[in-house]
Amino acid sequence: MTALPGETPGTVGTDTPQDTVSPPEAGAEGPEHAEAPDASDAPGAPDASDAPDPSDAPDAPDASEEGGESSGTAADAEDDDASGDAEAEAGADAAPAEAAPAAELSEAQAELAAQRELRERIEKRKAEKTGPIAAGTGLSGTAAELLAAVRAVESGEKAGTAFFDRPAEAPAARRPAPAAAQPPRTSAPDAARTARTVTPEALDAVRAVLTEGGAPEALARAAVGALGEQAAELLRTDPWRLLALPGVRPEQADGFARALLGAGCGPDDGRRTAALVGWVLERAALQGHTALDADVVRTALAERAVGDPDAAVRDAVEEGVALVFQEGDEPSADDAGAADGETDEAGDADVVREPVQVLLGLDRYALAEESLADGLARLVNACEKAADWAEAAASAPSPSAAELIRTTAAAGLVAHSGGEAARAEPAALITAARGLGLRALGATHSEDGRRRLAAATGDPDTAVTLSGLLSGAQGPGRDEDGALALDLLVVLDAPQLDVEGAAVLVEALADGARLVLSGDPGVLGSAGAGRVFADVLASHACPQVVSRTPDPGPIGELVSGIGIGELNQVDAPGKEVVIVPVRDAGEAVHRTVQLVADSVPRAFSIPSGETQVITVGHGGAAGTRALNEALKQRLNPGPGRFGGFDPGDRVVHVPAPGRAVPGVVLSADAEGLRLDCGGVPVVVPQERVESSVRHGWALSAHQAAGMRWPAAVVVLPGDAAQGLSRPWVYTAFGRGERHLSVVHGVDQALPRAVAQIPAQERTTRLRPLLEALPTPDAAS
Repeated sequence: MTALPGETPGTVGTDTPQDTVSPPEAGAEGPEHAEAPDASDAPGAPDASDAPDPSDAPDAPDASEEGGESSGTAADAEDDDASGDAEAEAGADAAPAEAAPAAELSEAQAELAAQRELRERIEKRKAEKTGPIAAGTGLSGTAAELLAAVRAVESGEKAGTAFFDRPAEAPAARRPAPAAAQPPRTSAPDAARTARTVTPEALDAVRAVLTEGGAPEALARAAVGALGEQAAELLRTDPWRLLALPGVRPEQADGFARALLGAGCGPDDGRRTAALVGWVLERAALQGHTALDADVVRTALAERAVGDPDAAVRDAVEEGVALVFQEGDEPSADDAGAADGETDEAGDADVVREPVQVLLGLDRYALAEESLADGLARLVNACEKAADWAEAAASAPSPSAAELIRTTAAAGLVAHSGGEAARAEPAALITAARGLGLRALGATHSEDGRRRLAAATGDPDTAVTLSGLLSGAQGPGRDEDGALALDLLVVLDAPQLDVEGAAVLVEALADGARLVLSGDPGVLGSAGAGRVFADVLASHACPQVVSRTPDPGPIGELVSGIGIGELNQVDAPGKEVVIVPVRDAGEAVHRTVQLVADSVPRAFSIPSGETQVITVGHGGAAGTRALNEALKQRLNPGPGRFGGFDPGDRVVHVPAPGRAVPGVVLSADAEGLRLDCGGVPVVVPQERVESSVRHGWALSAHQAAGMRWPAAVVVLPGDAAQGLSRPWVYTAFGRGERHLSVVHGVDQALPRAVAQIPAQERTTRLRPLLEALPTPDAAS
């Protein structure tokens, strides 16, 4: 690798990371947070470091994050410098729940409506079942009690407490009995998906309760959005419902509860423990998990001063806060002896059955995974298997493209994997299918991906974004049955599919339609919960086609090596790859600005507007906020007269969690901030600007996933070492098409991350669900 003129090649020692801590297990908090609710701390404002950035994915923490936060939050967490903005952050994160002008949110509202319709169908389907799921016969002890309790309660036969040897301890205060007065507990992500009309009366009532409890009034709008018009009453009777709001931590909810309820509330109050179970599972979902091991949940509760975690989990299951699941093979009658430790007929060593794993999860993810598994099985078994696409395969541009065409002709579901160059193969498949008279379409994660796919097929009508397809803004629309009018759908950037989005998509496909999931398994996973593409691959529920097309050039060679755990030095005669060593974060910011403004435009004739800066997190001295501030001062200085933005500013618009849309500010007026997002005009209402628009010269790798630019500058300051992993490096280094500069200050942490830190594991149920489905026609 070579350096630009005036820059020194090689690497130097990194700064020692400051104020960093080892991440705890998923869903668990460090011991320093396990204080009882009678502690003397005031509730205060929600910690900004806990408020997720909705556009980020679960696998990368902010390197500057403090306080023992989990290492895979859905956002690169905010740093302590943002504590003055804590109230605004907490209130702003709930802004998707606010009602916005229909003309501006039509696409988002349509997508939300589709999700709500899917959930209603799933709930109806679940209600029609005549009995509980046949699982759990091999459980014993606490696990059996959990399963027996939830089954009996769901069927209405008994109260859950009847299954336990000792009577349930009476909590200090219970949820009020009248069911009509209290709607089901609403999680924060569900609230964000529901557009509510917020009345001034409701806001005033909630502000009064918040003020009485010592919480910031800025949380009022978020509370009404999450809990509805009855938010004030619900918060007064159950103050721990405050945890449903983004950014609120348990110790803050404890202080709020003490202020409203007095000394009568304790750490084992049933309302508190139920809220904590939901909070732990919600945080796990932000890390990508759709379920958690019950032991992990109990450990997290114990760290939060819950005296009897087992009872707390049982109560949460009984109240419907969480569902319980069993993972593992159930023993047969023939295995009973082996399960008791008896030897087999051959006299071999004792054969002991592995213990069954008990998982806890939120119903929305459980229903989504079950619906998705059923939908994928339907596609596998319903399509025509005898289609003759031999002639189209023979004229394919590459052997891998021909294999993909032949495989798709004989299967309803196909998984295709490969790098950037392999995207030409799905494009060839779409072209071939349309040539056969089929209604074929490709869907991408981003507008940039849509443009690249359209260029590869030569037809703009062949490419849409997933959000545009589901909302009806793009694509062929729906047929008379409400299904997408398609015979073949190819989903590129499949690793970015979360389980809820995938369930909505598959539900929208008609019987007989073909679905191809295509993507690079090495990139960062989805922003939402689940790992759909990885689970489909691991389950072998469908044929798989692995591209043999390598990514070209020095950048392709470098990224391909990273994918197998090797950080190799590559020959870059045209300075396609450049290493820029730095000593500290301040120098990293300075050199980044120099690269974007001067060096890259001069050496490669790439304008600064086509160079993307990528860093590990939003906080810290070299996070996205610090870099964006420095880049704005150099590239587009101004007073920020439009809510902190000026015409010409590069921004990223986050219309929904997990979607980051780059754009440029055009102007602002009474309707809102006007953006140009890749040639698409967008107006962001004034009330949503603060929560959904940020400067975009610098992005996190999660925000950049699914997009590419002519040049990329990856910034790795010394305090970024803990945020690095192989998927992060693979994703970030692969965003540049013609040039990659690495501002390198982490020394050996970079090769160590590539070689030793694989993707963060996510606990999901989709893989075993797919493996258990009867799919006789699926290839292994």
